[in-house]
Amino acid sequence: MSEAAKWYVVHTYSGYENKVAQNIEKVVENRKLHDLILEVRVPTEKVTEITDGKTKQVERKTYPGYVLIKMVYTDDSWYVVRNTRGCTGFVGPASEPTPLTEAEVAALGVDLGESIQVNFAVGDSVQVSGTSMDGFTGVVQSINLEEQTVDVLVSMFGRETAATLGLNQVIKLDD
Repeated sequence: MSEAAKWYVVHTYSGYENKVAQNIEKVVENRKLHDLILEVRVPTEKVTEITDGKTKQVERKTYPGYVLIKMVYTDDSWYVVRNTRGCTGFVGPASEPTPLTEAEVAALGVDLGESIQVNFAVGDSVQVSGTSMDGFTGVVQSINLEEQTVDVLVSMFGRETAATLGLNQVIKLDD
């Protein structure tokens, strides 16, 4: 092949991203099209969620409804992708495939890092859990996701005391 493979974006029904990727990979395997369609990816990121003091790793789709495909654009490769169940077409003017530039591929962050999400914000009332101040309540003053800490103004014995705690050591109180 004289043409180089480029990255393209395919629009899918929301929630069908993984199924579309699997179906395209299956067709590539069955029809021996490895030289035309090189890679199929669903962009995801790992997120650490901290809810009620419990930490859990979750993988989320970065761009729901889209699949990235590295392929050589020919009539055969276009036909395979376009006629995959759950696929609504290529992203581009008039559904004509437009290849991504290297800068756009890098910006999409196919290799995304990890991020952290918490279910409380500055000003929320929280209860301390898993420390010597277990059971005391306080108000969130600041959140530092890089250091995974939260500053809380804890009400102890009628006095307000500042405390720096781990993100998983506070539980949001229902207002």
